[in-house]
Amino acid sequence: MERSPIAPVDGDPSSTIRLPRGVRDLLPEAAAERRAITKSFIGEFERWGYRRIITPGFEYEAVLARGLGRAARERTVRFVEPSTGEVVALRPDITPQVARVVATRLAHEAGPLRLAYHGTVVRLGDDGPRELFQSGIELVGEGAPEGDVEVLALAGAALDAAGIRAWKIDLAEIAIARAALAGLDAEVTRAVGRKDREAVARHAHGLPARRRALVERLPSLYGGPEVLDAAGALLDGETERAALAALAEVVKQLVKRDARWADRLSIDLGEVRGFDYYTGLRFSGYAPGVGDAVLSGGRYDHLIERYASDGRSRPAAGFAVDIERASEALDRGAASLVTSAPVE
Repeated sequence: MERSPIAPVDGDPSSTIRLPRGVRDLLPEAAAERRAITKSFIGEFERWGYRRIITPGFEYEAVLARGLGRAARERTVRFVEPSTGEVVALRPDITPQVARVVATRLAHEAGPLRLAYHGTVVRLGDDGPRELFQSGIELVGEGAPEGDVEVLALAGAALDAAGIRAWKIDLAEIAIARAALAGLDAEVTRAVGRKDREAVARHAHGLPARRRALVERLPSLYGGPEVLDAAGALLDGETERAALAALAEVVKQLVKRDARWADRLSIDLGEVRGFDYYTGLRFSGYAPGVGDAVLSGGRYDHLIERYASDGRSRPAAGFAVDIERASEALDRGAASLVTSAPVE
């Protein structure tokens, strides 16, 4: 991360003007570029009927933490509010705030609710806090697979609208890996996440034959749609088979909407990130030349209930775009057009 130049303050060489690690100034040209990118995303969200809301940059930590997964809680920047002595937190994620708004301020509205947002989030990294700009959407009240198809279709349309047309989407289904790894040591999950087949095989030793076969195959269950067939031969639990069928339906409907999706999708059934947050579909969007996901999201059907006074659950799915990575994608030529006629 770029750091600002060090300069003496008031002629005192022992004092400097500089920024903390993980944050930076954006000068007029860079600011204008990111503003244009954000405008493209928000404009596409609104064109699809998503209404924008604005949530605060920090909240009481206890409230915000209700909607955060373990990894996000570990990356949260906290401080004591001087006037009350209570602990507050800079938001590391906007989705829990949307869930809070839906469960309280918008509890009377019938679904499905389509909401959009843009703002900054702050997350602790290895070298300190990092400030990120995000634009995103949440679809509340629409279950799978219909809701998943809409959210994914919008993700692709939003990338197109911003000029990022050579994108790819990786799909995962958390329910399958969660069921396969239930009750096993956390090291097995980490090994699956690393695609370390040898380590997984060692940890799976002693499991019943059919479950062992599934656990051992998780690191290699990635690729094209053929992965769905390979997984189908390994699954026998009703929940896992239903999850796989829903994922297959999502793929089918996306390709029916637009033939480009046949070449834009990859599937990874050994994806284990977000176990304590996502409940079904999980996805990440990538662009050439960018080392990490430009956007990411998924389904979190038990998030709203964490904030609802009556504990009522509402299905929900959404995604967030990393504006800095979107800018990087455009700078590195990911805007090259991949043409394919949509299916009517």
